[in-house]
Amino acid sequence: MKNNFKVACLTGAGISAESGIATFRGMGGMWENHSIEEVATPYGYKKNPLLVWQFYEARRRQALTCKPNKGHLGLARLQNILGEENVTIATQNVDGLHQRAGAKNVLELHGSLWRVRCIKCEKESESFEFFDELPPKCNCGGMLRPAVVWFGEELPQAIFQEAYNKAESCNLYLVIGTSGVVEPAASLARVAANYGAAVWEINPEQSALTYLCQKSWRKKAGDAIEEVIEEILSVQNKF
Repeated sequence: MKNNFKVACLTGAGISAESGIATFRGMGGMWENHSIEEVATPYGYKKNPLLVWQFYEARRRQALTCKPNKGHLGLARLQNILGEENVTIATQNVDGLHQRAGAKNVLELHGSLWRVRCIKCEKESESFEFFDELPPKCNCGGMLRPAVVWFGEELPQAIFQEAYNKAESCNLYLVIGTSGVVEPAASLARVAANYGAAVWEINPEQSALTYLCQKSWRKKAGDAIEEVIEEILSVQNKF
């Protein structure tokens, strides 16, 4: 294998939907008669932190009932084949399914359901437990919030910069299960293309990034990933 062959990936809601993770689009913009703006924005949290935490505890409970699918497992296998340092996964998903599938080198652009941050001392920590009392409190007495990127917030700068750097330096960029309309995550595929990488897509439908792609698989990630891996292994020496 060529040790200098680099693959970078961007995964979106589609890959997790195959595992049964509910998407905002699938919710129709509503959760139990509350708008997404009420439960996934800084304004909503300031107005009603209890409601926001009820929403995120429901998301966490649902995520635990879901398992990684063939798409997640396939990307982890690709890392095992090429080396985890050569395959980077930038994901817009917050469910942790890539890690549960065994993937390393995962850049969580929109944060994680399994991390919390104190709004007072700003300490961030991982938590896989459900809280006895909502909204939960930090040891310093401040209120905790989910460490996810809400609508209207910026992506974590260091993580996005690393994803940008990987897009700049990869030979192949895989776009999987994303509409390609959410910025700035969608810009990563354009960065890769601008720096000379091939761009491939797995998506049942055309996306806003299809025009960049030399190859497209009109399938779900779980149905296409093994074929894509075989294609990568057959052509990597040509890059």
